[in-house]
Amino acid sequence: MHLLPALPAPVHFTFSAAIAHRASAIRARGIRGLALFALIAGIPVAAAASVSSVAAGYYHTMYVKSDNTLWATGYNLYGQLGDTSTVPTSRSKPLQIATAVVSVSAGFGHSAFIKTDGTLWLLGLDNRGQLGNGISTYDAQAAAVQIASNVSSVAAGGYHTLFVKKDGTLWAVGSNSFGQLGDGTITNRDIPVQIATNVVAAAAGDHHSVFVKTDGTMWAMGLNAYGQLGDGTILNRLTPVQITSGVSLVSAGHDHTVFVKTDGSLWAVGYNRYGQLGNGSTDNTLTPVQVATSVASATAGGYNTAFIKTDGTLWTTGWNSDGQLGNGTNDDRSTPVQISSGAKTVSAGYAHVAFVRTDGKLFINGYDGFGQLGDASSTDGTGVNTPPSTLTPPTNVTVTITVAAL
Repeated sequence: MHLLPALPAPVHFTFSAAIAHRASAIRARGIRGLALFALIAGIPVAAAASVSSVAAGYYHTMYVKSDNTLWATGYNLYGQLGDTSTVPTSRSKPLQIATAVVSVSAGFGHSAFIKTDGTLWLLGLDNRGQLGNGISTYDAQAAAVQIASNVSSVAAGGYHTLFVKKDGTLWAVGSNSFGQLGDGTITNRDIPVQIATNVVAAAAGDHHSVFVKTDGTMWAMGLNAYGQLGDGTILNRLTPVQITSGVSLVSAGHDHTVFVKTDGSLWAVGYNRYGQLGNGSTDNTLTPVQVATSVASATAGGYNTAFIKTDGTLWTTGWNSDGQLGNGTNDDRSTPVQISSGAKTVSAGYAHVAFVRTDGKLFINGYDGFGQLGDASSTDGTGVNTPPSTLTPPTNVTVTITVAAL
């Protein structure tokens, strides 16, 4: 399925008419942005040798090389690639956009990265304050702006951003319509607000957020229509609620959540229409279910999940319409399938997945309608799907160039 970011008004993202024939398979409230993590296997990107980390957004991909240079490819309507371009065109070949970068995260229409000096930079769509620069207009920020210092990690969600400082404080900014910022309100924020202390990791989904504290407890807030918070209810939460303990890693998908416990077990909860929970079912679940053992890391994408085992094997499950699971088919999976070995890190966007092997080579598979695979083509990873022929861009977009020393 292809979802186009059709924006007739500067607030809600809706289905494109080009994919109406598949809309019935998706929940009625529509698909919005996301930024989370998942996996895929497939097309090796020659320009991406010696890659250390990768982040797959909705329709774009960002990655950091071993020399700390940041590269970007794919959809660029909102300036999310960071090439300072005032022309909202897609790129099908990676472009270097910054130096001295240690990590990156990609959301629906915005991107975030941390430099070696601990400064946090954001760019792209800023319609709900997600860039944290004090602006919440319908704006395309085509050059990165610094919003914080002493930052250790960052997660770009649908229309909100979370980051953890080196002192363990968790900060949130952007869309808050379902309480995903966790500040007890449903008021959007264009300046970061502190949410919690003693935090070691955080993940931003489409409209929900999760984080892990130093004591191993996992907390969640925001939209809970499909049980993605994992508290046994479908009640939205405006402040963080504790879900479980003994957690080492967490990832938030569009409407599901996955986490790894300290014993290496992988758990999942929430929306499961395509089998993304990996428990052999397509039924939603309100409480976490165990999916696998001996897991080193996991990531939740749009409607799929991927994880790397301690032996380096890479596994995927869930939605596969564009071959994003990397198993050579377009069939959805409700149980995990192994797609590679020697995997080091992985990230999933809406309908494409990228992973880095231990040899530093980057592989990407899935939907390529906007060049997000970075292979200088515009065909899906399996070569059987047709990218959308039309795109309805947002109206009244103002492109603002802010000079930033990258």
